Amino acid sequence: MSDFISYKDAGVDVAEGARAVELMKKAVRSTYTDGVIGDIGSFGGIFRLGSYKKPCLVSGTDGVGTKLKIAFAMDKHDTVGIDLVAMSVNDILCQGAKPLFFLDYVATGKLSAEKVANIVSGVAEGCRQGGMALLGGETAEMAGFYSDGEYDLAGFAVGVVEEDEIIDGRDTAEGDIIIGLPSSGIHSNGYSLVRRLFREDEFSEYFEELGCTLGEELLKPTRIYVEAVSKLPRAAIRGIVHMTGGGFYENIPRCIPKEFGAKISKGTWRIPEIFKIMEARGVENDEMYRTFNMGIGMMLVVANGEADAVRAALADAGEEFFEVGEILSLEKLRAKGLLEGERVLLA
Repeated sequence: MSDFISYKDAGVDVAEGARAVELMKKAVRSTYTDGVIGDIGSFGGIFRLGSYKKPCLVSGTDGVGTKLKIAFAMDKHDTVGIDLVAMSVNDILCQGAKPLFFLDYVATGKLSAEKVANIVSGVAEGCRQGGMALLGGETAEMAGFYSDGEYDLAGFAVGVVEEDEIIDGRDTAEGDIIIGLPSSGIHSNGYSLVRRLFREDEFSEYFEELGCTLGEELLKPTRIYVEAVSKLPRAAIRGIVHMTGGGFYENIPRCIPKEFGAKISKGTWRIPEIFKIMEARGVENDEMYRTFNMGIGMMLVVANGEADAVRAALADAGEEFFEVGEILSLEKLRAKGLLEGERVLLA
């Protein structure tokens, strides 16, 4: 009997990792754009930037969070990769960046080539939706670190914008209009609370008001807004809000100067049924708006005089949208009931 111990004996199967790379090659190559140089398998991905006068790179990084627990329970892994891309690419859109490429990181306890390829197929789909290349990534098999069947995902997006076209809220003015673009559901924030509200044995249950099982609803991938934003007249946009963790109260102030706040008019958009179900299970209404997107995945702060042009561009692109509020001075908002220390009034 041999006394030698192999890497596989320690729980890491290098051959399975190589097989995973082979299975994912087609999906990865389907995302390649004109800027990609080389092919999958190199130590680093190379991207040709192209012709810009004063290019600024914009990057964003994120994960999928505990939404992955739903994927584990449902044994469905082909959509969380879309979430992974969406969380980063929607962030860089807020600065006006054109997405260029994405890199992903998959870590698991015991590698299954088919499962990793399934995950990466979702990442590739997200990249195609975002018009960006999946330039590279890493799959880490970490024996004993993750529970059986579980994994974690992380990634980052890189985009480019001309320096004089950066969207940073600096030109925001009182009276600017806030237009909301609908979400596809919960997206990828607040799932620690979601999992407190629903039992795992409910995931396979069909909900009449949802038109699908609870698990299917909870795994709906985060919407990617690249196509919608690309259709907008840039000069009209003063700020963009990606509605992520922190809901309305934390995200809206990130794109407007400190002397202003936002008045959001409830009832001006359609709230998906899943949020109504969660509120009925005991989450206070204010907490819902502090945690979830409530049906608005992205907000556009639009110069008042340019609002018609933005509405027309969205309509021509077939995009659904809602006029959800306006920018006001903090003084005026306090007169309307804004609490001290807050910058968003929901009424």
